[in-house]
Amino acid sequence: MSFSLSSPAFEQGNRIPTRHTCEGEDTSPFLQWSAAPEGTKSFALSCLDPDAPPGTWVHWVLYDLSADTGKLEEDVTKSEKLENGALQGACWGVDSFSRFGYYGPCPPPGHGDHRYYFRLYALNTDSLSLPPNATWFQVEKAMDGHIISTAELMGTYSR
Repeated sequence: MSFSLSSPAFEQGNRIPTRHTCEGEDTSPFLQWSAAPEGTKSFALSCLDPDAPPGTWVHWVLYDLSADTGKLEEDVTKSEKLENGALQGACWGVDSFSRFGYYGPCPPPGHGDHRYYFRLYALNTDSLSLPPNATWFQVEKAMDGHIISTAELMGTYSR
């Protein structure tokens, strides 16, 4: 079995439900993963929109997730401190608006379908040694040389 990322909210390549977008409650979808590769010590997660007019738009960054974690519940807190349960010890990165937490799909009206890539990175390090609220660029750079495997779930959305 290979490393995989899935959600009961939507299947690979399908439309992301409105409740997980700016037109709904803007809650993060439930995500679960399986078959993390041997040697995984932590995870990092991103949600990116490569179809945004100014270029790739960052919607969600989370890093230093424990290797014991196998899921993220729907509506992950937007609290600055991640101190409870599966998120204990994890850190928020910031999105393209310099906000922490999940901010879902919100493409420009009439711009057509945008693709949203939820990517989970299995890492061979316990921590990326970054402060909270690092940018996606900083997280990506810190992951260099530490990525064992990547699992991906892509959904679409348009307004």
